[in-house]
Amino acid sequence: MTKILIVYHSQTGHTEQMAQSVAAGAKSIEHTEVILRKANEATVDDLLTCSGLAIGTPENFGYMSGMIKDFFDRTYNDAQDKVFRKPYVVFISAGNDGTGALRAIERIALGYKFKNVFTPVIAKGKITAEIIEQCHELGATLAGGCEMGIY
Repeated sequence: MTKILIVYHSQTGHTEQMAQSVAAGAKSIEHTEVILRKANEATVDDLLTCSGLAIGTPENFGYMSGMIKDFFDRTYNDAQDKVFRKPYVVFISAGNDGTGALRAIERIALGYKFKNVFTPVIAKGKITAEIIEQCHELGATLAGGCEMGIY
């Protein structure tokens, strides 16, 4: 059984919409369990037991949300040597261009030694049908690659 953990933070509901679509995409892959967690509820055990990780954040002042950073801070010490090459993907709801938030997540992912496996989805402004479709594909690609043992 493939287990996909989706950790996200949302204040306006945009990132939550994206997270729901990532979850639907992951669930479309047979033998996949999806754990959808708000960042403040996600635990180190969730991280250690998942096959792949999707991280969703709004862009706040050109950075990831504080709650996503808190998730990383709370889990790093107990997970750092236990998640080598764990596949991950990123989705961002941006008011600007999302690159600051993406760079920050990528730098932290290097510390964990995660493996980025798909192009990030960055929504600039409203969440469109195209963004929802991209998020669905993001979730399906992560789950499918984990299920097939590609990652």
